[in-house]
Amino acid sequence: MKIILPGGTGQVGHLLIRKLIRDGHTCVILSRNPEAASANCARHALTGAIRIVNWDGRTLGPWVTEIENADVVINLAGRSVNCRYTEANLKRMMSSRIESTRVVGLAIAAARTPPKLWLQSGTATIYAHRYDASNNEATGLIGGTEPGVPPLWKRSIDIALAWEEALAITPTPFTRKVVLRSAMVMSPDQGGVFSAFARLCSLGMGIHGTGNQFVSWIHEHDFTAALDFIIHDETLSGAINLCAPQPLPNREFIATLHRSLGTSVSIRVPRWLLEIGAFFQRTETELLLKSRRVTPGRLLDAGFHFQFHDWPSAADDLVRHWRR
Repeated sequence: MKIILPGGTGQVGHLLIRKLIRDGHTCVILSRNPEAASANCARHALTGAIRIVNWDGRTLGPWVTEIENADVVINLAGRSVNCRYTEANLKRMMSSRIESTRVVGLAIAAARTPPKLWLQSGTATIYAHRYDASNNEATGLIGGTEPGVPPLWKRSIDIALAWEEALAITPTPFTRKVVLRSAMVMSPDQGGVFSAFARLCSLGMGIHGTGNQFVSWIHEHDFTAALDFIIHDETLSGAINLCAPQPLPNREFIATLHRSLGTSVSIRVPRWLLEIGAFFQRTETELLLKSRRVTPGRLLDAGFHFQFHDWPSAADDLVRHWRR
């Protein structure tokens, strides 16, 4: 297949492209900085049927010819959420997601031979901060009205909702649309979220805050396998949760990672200290303290099989590859 990946230059894009190239597909990456994207691909040993095409993520241009006769578009574009939630950064997060989704939709709608499938990146952060029950696609609670949470957390929900709305309002009658409500994708790659957790746990970091908040995650193998499953199951459309079936409290998540690493020191990090660390790291504590109790109802109902359905087996596998 010919697969178009707007914004496919980040960690998730790289692990997905590796799988697509191994499976014999041609990947076209749309990037705002093709030279940097090419160097990044070389640094991560991404070789094979890959082309990098310039786009600005906002306007139609020569890149739209790539949409013609493509099989799948996987839109991963959007400013990273790993930043301080200043007003300027929140606006950039919103605009980068809305504008890129809108212009991809325009290109698909105008194509004479449009792709059969548009996979649009989304986020499991759209669900409510809760401990009592899991959020699946059918019965999950959308966040934004929970009492007692920081006001900035609602801004993340606003961005997630607007992101999905930009996909929904685009008329693409000949193209199936799926929004991927993805949890943290765990891979052993340097610079990824698992690498950060493993490095900090190796230094003795323990649970975050109370440790009661739930962590939703998905192993890189299951992430790429789930996308392949969705591509080939033409009955699936709409919102799909990309996460392992067993979210778990932060205290269990961290304790399991320490066991896999073989570390004996685990010091709890209170909320006030996390706030100080987040300030100096130019990020936000929402990424660690929001309870994301999300389950993949639609994938399970469709018959998808997770290789890593529980965190202990996933952590052991990830640590083994991370140490290499």
